[in-house]
Amino acid sequence: MERNAGYEKLTAWLRSHQQDMFDLLERVVNIESGSYHKQGVDRVCEAFRAFFDAAGIQTTVYPRESHGNCLRADIPGSGEAQLPHVLLLGHMDTVFPEGTLEQWPYRVEGGIAYGPGVADMKAGLVMNAFVARAFFECGGNVAPIRVFFTGDEEIASPSSRELTLEMARGAGCVLNAEPGRPTGNVVIERKGAMFVDFEVEGVAAHAGVAHEKGASAIEALARKVVALHALTDRSAGVTTNVGTIEGGVSVNTVAPFAKGRLDVRYPKGVDEDRLQRQIAAIIQEASPACTCGRITHEGRFLPLFQTDESRMLLNDYIRVAQRLGVAVKGESTGGSADSGLTAAAGAPTLCATGPVGGNAHTRKEYCDLRTLVPRAEICAGTILARDEMYVP
Repeated sequence: MERNAGYEKLTAWLRSHQQDMFDLLERVVNIESGSYHKQGVDRVCEAFRAFFDAAGIQTTVYPRESHGNCLRADIPGSGEAQLPHVLLLGHMDTVFPEGTLEQWPYRVEGGIAYGPGVADMKAGLVMNAFVARAFFECGGNVAPIRVFFTGDEEIASPSSRELTLEMARGAGCVLNAEPGRPTGNVVIERKGAMFVDFEVEGVAAHAGVAHEKGASAIEALARKVVALHALTDRSAGVTTNVGTIEGGVSVNTVAPFAKGRLDVRYPKGVDEDRLQRQIAAIIQEASPACTCGRITHEGRFLPLFQTDESRMLLNDYIRVAQRLGVAVKGESTGGSADSGLTAAAGAPTLCATGPVGGNAHTRKEYCDLRTLVPRAEICAGTILARDEMYVP
């Protein structure tokens, strides 16, 4: 950050490309890229690959079989090749199903952009891409910069997890451009999460003629929901929620089948393996008799936690923001993200460094476009601040 001339060159470049940022954001928001819509995620991947390729930046696409491909872009540094790299992280998938854009296309009103995934986290992708390109064209970074975008983060990163861990190993710092909090703050702690899909089998019978011969899967599921919700311990920061259920055949049939989806959140320090065993025992319990339950799919997010090095990273970020006249603090959240993976890999990590937004995962999701360039400037300044440790 002390290399003011270089920083001023970067900020001038970023400000001169504000409209280009807005244009790319509109383009990628108007590509539907739900986590299970591989073709759409891959189109977003190609849009960013083309953006980097047009500047001459080296890119690598990591094909995934069932989920969206992953994209890497590399910006060389001026220092020694073995210096720890900066990792600019993001995900290209959204939670919104195909067809959402028909009712809810991208739009801007009063400097606020709306649309599926506009904040979570396509604005952050755009920001990271332009920060990387600014360094590529203007120079100034001592350590190499690596950009990595995944395609399945919203469903706990089943196909990109190992790649994210690989990209984070040896990183000097990670800036994950999830949306900045509505307060303007960044995130320093996140809960871990489990997403558990389960199903229950019962015995079908005519509800009027042979009720006694049936075993209701719906009743079994209802009992399991009550028991699973009882695992909530707010004093320990643990919450459980069965968010969806379905089952049965008809109103006059004892239900032979039912299924549900469970969301579990927990902070670092909770024995997650013990918690998982409790969940499995509830789901597998044969109650009532002649019913059986089983887990069909499980995904996990790891908690994001603070370390001495991540506190130093936060201080650098706050210091840069203050010099730009922006007040920023670190806060904790119950939401989960791939930043938990990078922290587990030992990399100092700061999350929610993207443009400010809110109401994620809803039809009211928004991004404050007025924060896109300033947050990009803070990101660039933080990279320069981190580089100071490598400058003689």
